[in-house]
Amino acid sequence: MIDPGIAEIDERHPPEGVDSLVGGPLARADVLEQPTKHRFVHDRPYPAPTVSAFASPRPRIGFLGPPGTFSEEALLSEPDLADADVIPLPTFPDVVAAVEDGRVDLGFLALENSIEGTVNANLDALIFERELLIVREVIFTVQQNLLAPPGTRLDEIKRVVSFPHATAQCRAWLATNLPGVEEIAATSTAEGVRLVAEERSPGTAAIGTRLAASLYGLTVLATDIEDHDDNATRFVLIARPEHGIPAPTGHDKTSIVCFQFDDRPGSLHGILGQFSARNLNLTKLESRPTKKALGDYCFIIDLDGHIDDELVADCLRDLHATLPSVKFLGSYPAAGQHGPARRRDAEAAWHAADEWIDRLRRQIRH
Repeated sequence: MIDPGIAEIDERHPPEGVDSLVGGPLARADVLEQPTKHRFVHDRPYPAPTVSAFASPRPRIGFLGPPGTFSEEALLSEPDLADADVIPLPTFPDVVAAVEDGRVDLGFLALENSIEGTVNANLDALIFERELLIVREVIFTVQQNLLAPPGTRLDEIKRVVSFPHATAQCRAWLATNLPGVEEIAATSTAEGVRLVAEERSPGTAAIGTRLAASLYGLTVLATDIEDHDDNATRFVLIARPEHGIPAPTGHDKTSIVCFQFDDRPGSLHGILGQFSARNLNLTKLESRPTKKALGDYCFIIDLDGHIDDELVADCLRDLHATLPSVKFLGSYPAAGQHGPARRRDAEAAWHAADEWIDRLRRQIRH
């Protein structure tokens, strides 16, 4: 279970460190002069994302169980993942441990939610505790439901059991419709549903999926109880390093962690300058305490592009050379409803560029 207290750390005022200057000597002149509109350079077409490289014939994928969790719904929303051997595990730490020790080939983790933000325990596991790579992300729209044994009325509910992040996504709805309700933590939404169905305690409900209600014999008392309509969770697929980095698809994301020397003015500015100098777009910037000392923070950065892109590689090279440590979390296919179209466009553009180069080379006089 995730400790809700972890989420209370104030991340709004991260300290700054390293004293490199934006566009300084570390940002090489040849990088600054490169055209940025067509910055992704590859020597092969873009493949569609797949898990076929990880295991044969059916990879084993661990997810947060029991059956009926949002993790399972998100996992099954990806056709190739749905065809894998999916294995429910009791907690997210169990998922991570199972990947590392080889009991499963891949793990499926919730990393952040549009309402509650980062699932800190999972992110910290990837940063500080394990050497694993992100190989894909999945964005899944979450609909929270209030579930109870048949015959239960809404005005009878005195206790709500669920995963802390799920309960937090419904805080305003609970305060309005069930003022003073007792909140009881479970290791997952489906585990909360299972407990309510098994114990049948009067006045007890769970927050979870319609799938879980069907699996465990509960009824839906209320739907769409999340506080914001655009409630989405970002999941990531993780693997051991020996499985390798997925090939670029033309619509990719790279995640890294930057550690600074100490608390100095301008350090974050210097780190970010490496990206702006190359016109690399950041999709996420977050600070996390390093667990070493109060005020000692590292920075988690997601950016558009792949380590196989020349500018991304050059940027990471300079960061690695100037910072005490940079941890690579992965380059992987980015999620999003326009992902497949962007990949098709990228592949078409690659073929067109390849044909253009071939035409020019045929004009060379020998």
